[in-house]
Amino acid sequence: TNVEVKLLAKHPMHTGRVTDPVSKELIPANFIKTLSCHIGEKKIFQGNFGTGVSKDPFLKLTFINRKAGETLKFEWVDLSGKSEAVEVVV
Repeated sequence: TNVEVKLLAKHPMHTGRVTDPVSKELIPANFIKTLSCHIGEKKIFQGNFGTGVSKDPFLKLTFINRKAGETLKFEWVDLSGKSEAVEVVV
């Protein structure tokens, strides 16, 4: 069975090129650098992001030949080393 997943990664995606309106200092770059998907221990997808990706990136992914009951684990890591993960049961 094919499974369509819509994923919204809440993140400000700072490019390092925008000035803070109060301090007038550049806001340091901090954006999601990788987003991956695993089934169990097997990585089935990885996306590498950069400064061209907007705030709160939205992805629509289609996974083919998935089985009911499988768990997809999505995880992202940003430049600061922060990570977040979410699991979805198909």
